[in-house]
Amino acid sequence: MAQAPARIQDRPVIIVGGGIGGMAAALALALQGIRSLLLEQSAGIREVGAGIQIGPNAFRRFDALGIRAAIDAIAVFPDNLIMRDALTGEEVTRVPMGERARKHWGQPYGVIHRADLLDALYQAAQAQPLVSIRTGARVASHSDDGRGVTVTLEDGETIDGDCIIACDGLWSAFREGIVGDGKPRVSGHIAYRAVLPAADVPAGQYENNVVLWAGPKTHLVHYPLRRGELYNLVAVFHSSRYEEGWNSFGDAAELDERFRNQQPQVHALLDKIDSWRMWVLCDREPVAGWTKGRVTLLGDAAHPMLQYLAQGACMAMEDAVCLAGKLAARRDDPHAAFTAYQQERYLRTAKVQVMARVYGDFYHATGPVRELRNALLGGRTADQAYAGNDWLYGG
Repeated sequence: MAQAPARIQDRPVIIVGGGIGGMAAALALALQGIRSLLLEQSAGIREVGAGIQIGPNAFRRFDALGIRAAIDAIAVFPDNLIMRDALTGEEVTRVPMGERARKHWGQPYGVIHRADLLDALYQAAQAQPLVSIRTGARVASHSDDGRGVTVTLEDGETIDGDCIIACDGLWSAFREGIVGDGKPRVSGHIAYRAVLPAADVPAGQYENNVVLWAGPKTHLVHYPLRRGELYNLVAVFHSSRYEEGWNSFGDAAELDERFRNQQPQVHALLDKIDSWRMWVLCDREPVAGWTKGRVTLLGDAAHPMLQYLAQGACMAMEDAVCLAGKLAARRDDPHAAFTAYQQERYLRTAKVQVMARVYGDFYHATGPVRELRNALLGGRTADQAYAGNDWLYGG
């Protein structure tokens, strides 16, 4: 007897991109009983970068994705978030991030290496029978006939699926066909990132805090990683030299020039790094729609943001959990599910995109604006700081 043809919804959801957002999406779908095929163009699953901060909103998604124990085992939980003035050395503000913050939001605040977060998601996704992962699979094109989708790989292979979730990042090829807004917006801000062995941190400067040294058109952030074995450094400055680019080597001499006249503690840390990786920071204008037919965007492909609220990965994981729930509720109609997902997400992610720009200006303030910032934050209580972030961390 001939086998009955598979229903369209029995075909896998095709996920394009094996970063944090794509892997979270595969895992979230599996936990909803939905099969997926994740296509990653690189030869392996790996994350470029160093440390990231993960707010209480992200920990709620770790619980939903079933990876909380793996995250708790490798994350660092800082005692405080601290801002210091890079010119004077004064402490501008200190926000406790221990038990007091955990009690307020019901979840902790942590920091983690990007590679460790991706690995936790990858290991959990691999363990799910409903998840298939292919590396070395670069998507060249796709089609959507209203009943299903087909992707064509660079080598000519075609793969049929039910729908597509594009998690292909800031330079998303799928976004152009849906939103059509061209290249990302170049912010004029450059980030240099490096990781230092904890033993090499200058004497007296290791601390279990996330510290931001706010300078004129610059800032330096540092905090421990991997149970305190490493120390993460991110130096950001304004520059019009670079128009676009990603993950190239930085110039230590330029960095020293941009941070001149700042506190000795800042230079002591900067001087410890011989090789920096450089990112040109970009984002895009918020949009209300990132779905077309059976194709939708997730994470940076949908709403890329500057890093000043430390929410890029957090928003991608929020997207993944939300989208999986919507697709489970409307498995017969991916377009309806995708539309419901973007409707629930677009205002929240737009606010994060906009506020990240505001925070960047706030951190890099000069002249009287710097003085106003210091006075404003200096008079803030911990409870006021918590209340000011409820919209973000309580979401």
